[in-house]
Amino acid sequence: MGEEDRRQRRRRQGHPLLRGGGGARKGRCYTHGFSASRMLALAAACGALAPSLPPEDGCGDGEAKAVRDFFLASAADPPVPDEVAELMSKMCLREALALVRAVLWLLSTRLGTLALCGARCLSSTWPFVLTFAEMPVERREDALRRWSRVTMFPPLRMFFHIVKVFCFHVFYSWIDESSENPHWEAIGYSPPTDEAPVEEGPAGATKRPLDDGVVETINHTDASLPASLAEKGLTVTEDVARNVCRVECDVVIVGSGCGGGVAAAVLAAAGHKVVVIEKGNYFTARDYTSIEGPSMSQLYESGGFVSTLNGGGLILAGSTVGGGSAVNWSACFKTPESVRREWATGHGLPLFVGSEYAAAMDKVFERLGVTSGCKEEGLQNKVLRKGCEKMGYKVEAVARNSSEDHFCGFCGYGCRTGEKRGTDTTWLVDAVERGAVILTGCKAEKLVLERRRGGDAGSVRGKRCVGVVARSSNPAITKTLEVHAKVTVSAGGSLLTPVLLQRSGLTHPHIGNNLHLHPTAMVWGYFPDTVPDLKGKAYEGSIITSLHKVEASGDAPHRAILETPSLGVAAMGTLMPWVTGRDMKERMLKFGRTVHIFSLVRDRGSGTVQGERRIEYHLDAVDREDMREGLRRALRVLVAAGAAEVGTHRSDGQRLRCQGLTEEALEEFLDGVTVVRGPQSKSETWSLFCSAHQMGSCRMGATARDGAVDARGESWEAEGLYVCDASVLPSAVGVNPMITIQSVAYCLAAGIADSLSGKAT
Repeated sequence: MGEEDRRQRRRRQGHPLLRGGGGARKGRCYTHGFSASRMLALAAACGALAPSLPPEDGCGDGEAKAVRDFFLASAADPPVPDEVAELMSKMCLREALALVRAVLWLLSTRLGTLALCGARCLSSTWPFVLTFAEMPVERREDALRRWSRVTMFPPLRMFFHIVKVFCFHVFYSWIDESSENPHWEAIGYSPPTDEAPVEEGPAGATKRPLDDGVVETINHTDASLPASLAEKGLTVTEDVARNVCRVECDVVIVGSGCGGGVAAAVLAAAGHKVVVIEKGNYFTARDYTSIEGPSMSQLYESGGFVSTLNGGGLILAGSTVGGGSAVNWSACFKTPESVRREWATGHGLPLFVGSEYAAAMDKVFERLGVTSGCKEEGLQNKVLRKGCEKMGYKVEAVARNSSEDHFCGFCGYGCRTGEKRGTDTTWLVDAVERGAVILTGCKAEKLVLERRRGGDAGSVRGKRCVGVVARSSNPAITKTLEVHAKVTVSAGGSLLTPVLLQRSGLTHPHIGNNLHLHPTAMVWGYFPDTVPDLKGKAYEGSIITSLHKVEASGDAPHRAILETPSLGVAAMGTLMPWVTGRDMKERMLKFGRTVHIFSLVRDRGSGTVQGERRIEYHLDAVDREDMREGLRRALRVLVAAGAAEVGTHRSDGQRLRCQGLTEEALEEFLDGVTVVRGPQSKSETWSLFCSAHQMGSCRMGATARDGAVDARGESWEAEGLYVCDASVLPSAVGVNPMITIQSVAYCLAAGIADSLSGKAT
């Protein structure tokens, strides 16, 4: 098959926002504002991270030629440096971007390069001191390696970390007008082709599940938006003088994920007019492309570039219709009994041990169509299961909100088959069928609060919430939207609900505090194609179908759980430790057969949400030790399953070859496995943790001293304001929290419905 035929066969369709690439890439006008001298320094850094290297012997035709071209490619080649600068300018926090600009400015000068690189920039000929861009690539590589280890000047390590993350993300995710990356063939990465996804409705139907209720502001203007809202049965008035479009409803909900989607269904079923405000866009199965770059950009909060302020934690949160449920990995766990008892007794919240909550979990399982079996596991889960069985460890099957034969390894970019049942295909459909309206591409800016008059004597609620002020992300819409309602529900998730409440003037001390993240760290094992009973690629097959719990002493259910992640090629490039340019390229060539297992802990420690994308979090010492024990157990599992090589994500590239490995040598290696702080650590080596579960930043409390909201989810400060998302959870759940979040939202929404109908006591 010729190159053009191959590219045409693999051309992906789907929604334009999820295709990426296209002709717009040609002659693109960049707005990053980096000067020419800074861009030279940035290109030099990118070219040292992923340098052009002499190809390996035997690189001739076909696949070998692709490998040859991969080794010859450099991240200094256009358009990578400009794309890196553009992405950093949009995604970096202001202080991180200022650091990058300052270091690049120093590296563009001779004195600055001398200060940061030392003797590496000296030359025997005039001008004797080279700028960073003038240095040979080997010296630049050596300088970067030193910066990754330097302990005396942490900003240099942070600079290395930032540039490394953005460089490899672009290098491995950038796509051309044919939605192709030039390195995928060599790596053996093959995202889905143009197979048709499952139709949503009768054969050939074009109507989408939410079309009767969705208003996509991205497709409207100031003139058309009010009429479209009115067509959905809403009362709409315009204030021309203030350039405001006012909408009246019974309940306004901010967010459409696990909390907001369930709340919308319950409240609409109770006969209330519901408006859901979602800042993300609406996509369906036929829209998804599984192309990593644009999918991350459109489906995740800040394109997946959310980190803790110290750079040590990387945080993933959904940002689309359906929220996290549209992009999560399908694992379904009911709230553990021990956790329910803890919340009931330790936090004074009897809801969690009552029949109402148990019934809600059953209802959620039913609506999501949860199945307990799996007809075929993918490579990563096969490895986890095989290794556990060889070691005599208990391995459990994981229930999923999909069919038993669901074999989609790309659900983290939206499920192309339509088999995974998120809120966008379940609860929100129920809500729309009962008259709910969903506004997409619309961000809630603040709550509308009024001083509360009268009320019960001694009430702590001095304010009343009467709605939400929102604004469309579409520049064609300049009108401010004011959605007025009897009840307002914040369901923007643990990262954004506290920001909305604080931005609106609420000051309760628990808002933004008690943030739990289920921090995870990963280890990897490389399995050659020759392993007979482990076929396939690491990115194929359902993401989580098996797990192992690392046992604990006492009453604790476990110290850590071992599961497998979904990692795109760009994600692996950004997370794998960089030692040298050649080592990284050789590692990436093994991408398809590199299995990852992560250790997840139920964190005792907690952090704070200080603002949008401003998250303060440090791993608790006990949590670090539990995570370390999980990593040690995971490495044993990988070795037992037949890995040729295993390693961690520690910055020095910690790894171990398994051929001829003795038990003593393995134990010695495991003793050296540590969980250390991020790039601001004082240790020469460092590592990162990741989080896809955020909980607790507006937690429930039996009294106003114990939490930001009461046991019914209502704010202690503002009457009529409720929170129905993961932020109300009293502490971390300890397992994937989707079912817990939806069950809590179901109970809280039922209580709101009773309150609106006058049934509440």
